[in-house]
Amino acid sequence: MALITLTAGIGCGITDVAEQVARQLKVELFDDQRLQQVAADMGFSSQDLKAFDVKAPGLLDRMFRRSPETYHELMEGLIYEVARSGDGVIVGHGAASFLRDFGCAMHVLLRASEPFRIQRVASKRQIDSQVAQKLIAKRDTELKGFMHFTFKIDRDDLSLYDLVINVEKMGTEAAAAMIVHLAQTDVINECSLTAMEAMERLSLLKRVEAAISKANMHLQELDIAVPDPGVVKLSGMIDPMHTVAGVSEVIKQVSGVKQVISEAQRHPLPEL
Repeated sequence: MALITLTAGIGCGITDVAEQVARQLKVELFDDQRLQQVAADMGFSSQDLKAFDVKAPGLLDRMFRRSPETYHELMEGLIYEVARSGDGVIVGHGAASFLRDFGCAMHVLLRASEPFRIQRVASKRQIDSQVAQKLIAKRDTELKGFMHFTFKIDRDDLSLYDLVINVEKMGTEAAAAMIVHLAQTDVINECSLTAMEAMERLSLLKRVEAAISKANMHLQELDIAVPDPGVVKLSGMIDPMHTVAGVSEVIKQVSGVKQVISEAQRHPLPEL
């Protein structure tokens, strides 16, 4: 099993490293485009998927047009869904934060000096070095602020990562080789059944929430839990425009649901 999260600012070669690692380990690469497909498969709405509109200027720019809470909800569901298989390379998106207590993942931070990043961004985007410098400064400031506000973490907190690589010194090929080597060791590959079951339950919970939201059923007073693999338990109050049976039927259609236990009640219709 090899589940790896990669974190880096622009100009650190994260795309090159991610592609090499995924190819050498023969695991799937979860970049913006692939995560969009996962979101659609999970039943997230078209409005949610606008965060991944490939025609828009860039994911960071799109992120900041949406509320941090919305982005957090969407990404949490996607990262848990990806992680439940135990394999893959996840690029950015706060994955290291979402999975920091998941012992089956290895978290890697890629770093490089500002001059190196400026040169790389200017070359890749064919822009002036001064423009590249301003772009890097802007993105670093925005991402640092966003991560702090959304996840309550400092992206540069080294305790979040298992491995920190200076790409400027090592190069992308050597960086990828280091990650692949560590991912193949017994220490990284050992993953407890308990950890995998916990991630499966979290993923199922997010899929159920997405299905209910897609059906226009409100969750404000409805509590959903997954106490055991495949078991969904409902409590609280259900929107008066829907029935307990109706909500249960929507949940039963979600992949992975084996049983629905309902202790929920329907809100009475308002008196006219």
